[in-house]
Amino acid sequence: MKLQQLRFLVEVFDSDLNVTLAAERLFTSQPGVSKQLRQLEAELGIVVFERNGKRFTGVTEAGVAVIESARKVLLEAENLKSIADELRDDSTGTLTVATTHTQARYVLPRVVAEFTRRFPKVRLSIREGDPHRVTEMVLRGEADIGIATESLAKAAGIVTLPAYSWNHLVIAPHDHPVLKSALSVKSLARHPLITYDPAFSGRSRIDDSFSRAGATANIVLTAVDSDVIKTYVSLGLGVGIIAEMAYDKERDSSLAAVNAGALFGANVTRVGLRRGALSRRFALVFLELLSPQLTIAAVMSASRNDGESYDI
Repeated sequence: MKLQQLRFLVEVFDSDLNVTLAAERLFTSQPGVSKQLRQLEAELGIVVFERNGKRFTGVTEAGVAVIESARKVLLEAENLKSIADELRDDSTGTLTVATTHTQARYVLPRVVAEFTRRFPKVRLSIREGDPHRVTEMVLRGEADIGIATESLAKAAGIVTLPAYSWNHLVIAPHDHPVLKSALSVKSLARHPLITYDPAFSGRSRIDDSFSRAGATANIVLTAVDSDVIKTYVSLGLGVGIIAEMAYDKERDSSLAAVNAGALFGANVTRVGLRRGALSRRFALVFLELLSPQLTIAAVMSASRNDGESYDI
């Protein structure tokens, strides 16, 4: 039995039994993956995948147990490598952070600047995606840290901790009528709105607030990029709803902003780590730079616990 075979096994399962896709993700050939899986099944004496001809159509009951065990073995193999790397030199290595555009654009620059100053030999990679993709990258071991407002806390297999809370802002040109009266969900419903794609930046809270008020949001444009939203608001195409960290009074001087926390509630950006994985010291320092409450002791305590979502 080889670790490579276990990787193939888990990757095929995570690729919805699509061997071709799994091979692409593993940078190898489809026949090679199929051959290694047949050899593994023969060695174990267990049929893992149900088949219809050459196609995998399901996973046997025994296969489910084998895949779960394979995940644990692969995780412990990664942990052994992390321990060796840490003992050899805790100032070098690679740190991959998966996050959304808003976090990468407006929150992480100061963190990255200080981190690279402290750890100049660490190769830092920031990978952007929607919250579901961020979660997937952490679960698959493609990212060491996930940072997002949605999805992370709901994923089994990920330990999450709150990093910081934030509110939405309503933005509009300075002379816009929406700024001249008390702000409410129903008053916003009278204007065309520009805000985030449903998967991003607390959008679910916005939708829930309109639903509770019995109002219909006239959303004429959505985007994943706050700068895009601000651009179209500046052009007079609608009233914008954005994350507060995306607004800078000097840089965005053509727009006025009103805190909408009372309308949409507070959002919590969380960090996620794969449960059971050991974090290098520099990864723990990165988290502490992101939020002072994410101390090394707090993160390590949460990682050792069996639960998956924590408040500090």
